Amino acid sequence: MPSHVVVETHGRAGLVRLDRPERMNALNDALAHELIAALEAFDADPEIGAMVVTGSEKVFAAGADIAEMRDKSVAEMLAENYFGVWDRFAAIRKPVIAAVRGAALGGGCELAMMCDFIVAGDDARFGQPEIRLGVLPGLGGTQRLARLVGGGLAMDMVLTGRTLDAAEARAAGLAARVVPAAETLRTALEAAQTIAGYSPPAVLLAKEAVRRAEETGLAEGLRFERRSFQAAFATEGQKEGMAAFLEKRPPRFTGR
Repeated sequence: MPSHVVVETHGRAGLVRLDRPERMNALNDALAHELIAALEAFDADPEIGAMVVTGSEKVFAAGADIAEMRDKSVAEMLAENYFGVWDRFAAIRKPVIAAVRGAALGGGCELAMMCDFIVAGDDARFGQPEIRLGVLPGLGGTQRLARLVGGGLAMDMVLTGRTLDAAEARAAGLAARVVPAAETLRTALEAAQTIAGYSPPAVLLAKEAVRRAEETGLAEGLRFERRSFQAAFATEGQKEGMAAFLEKRPPRFTGR
């Protein structure tokens, strides 16, 4: 069976490229398992510090695979826990960046939002058009989108099915960066390599703290942040980073 992803390493950055060109990178069950397995392998590899998920130059992912879902019954969806494999994405501890060109629609938009931030080419388009199919987003589109862009715009996108271009997505807070299309993957990989050059414990703690802000109230989030900050003082990275700052030299992080 042909693979649905292409896996590469670029220094300490891992790259997973969606590769179903005949279906515009539609997210079927096989692709989901292969993508998540590749990310989990990078997550477990001490030589990798951050990851990038991308599609092709024409499309990130045009959605979930409608042909695979169309004839399923509610009993089958429940018994199979359809989309359940995507829960494993949330357990990826190292940073994951989405590099988006072209359409990121439905499940494609939801996949991009699962990542820690989005680098969008100026040709990118984002949307949740499931309402046109008689359903609603099922991979987090109603939840992550509202947290990123606010309830009003999320309602607009989910209920009308309209898309945002890259500039609108950046203004709304969906995309972290917008760059010329041809520079999208390079920019995302450079960001991943920058992250991978920092102290790994600090990166893990920082990602977890920001994620906690999405899941809890301010007071609890501040307590979590402070405890994480204090915990960083048990790492060699904190000692090296602060010593290098005071000695006016580049830090040499060892990973501990």
